[in-house]
Amino acid sequence: MTMTDDKKFLRRAVELAASGIKHGGGPFGAVVSENGRIIAESNNKVVLNSDPTAHAEVLAIREAAGILGSHDLSGCVLYTSCEPCPMCLGAIYWSGIERVVFASDRHDAAAAGFNDEMIYNEIALDPSERNITFLHLEDSEAKEVFRRWEEFDGKVKY
Repeated sequence: MTMTDDKKFLRRAVELAASGIKHGGGPFGAVVSENGRIIAESNNKVVLNSDPTAHAEVLAIREAAGILGSHDLSGCVLYTSCEPCPMCLGAIYWSGIERVVFASDRHDAAAAGFNDEMIYNEIALDPSERNITFLHLEDSEAKEVFRRWEEFDGKVKY
């Protein structure tokens, strides 16, 4: 990957963010590339899709996974108009993407009304200390499901 490709693909993510605003989406755009070519892209569609998970990064990751026919996007690069939020960061790690290039950072997003600092802070807390009530109820069958998974010969690790 060259610096020229990085700039070109990042520019595309920013263009998608700007275009998204015109179409009723949020100001975020993302591109997934593999082997120096764009394979998936999206802008934020949270309001358009009535879906709080329809962030540009998540939608681009979903599209890339569908195109590649795999949940494993190792070898891919994500370009995004802004530093990924905690949800998108989780999706990036789960997808196996090994490199992220972003333009604006979380402080720029916060200044525009997208402040994720509370979520970053909540992640580090024990569930009993979070702002949202989390109730942990032990269930022996839930543990049994994991035991079965450990023994399952056909599992695909992710």
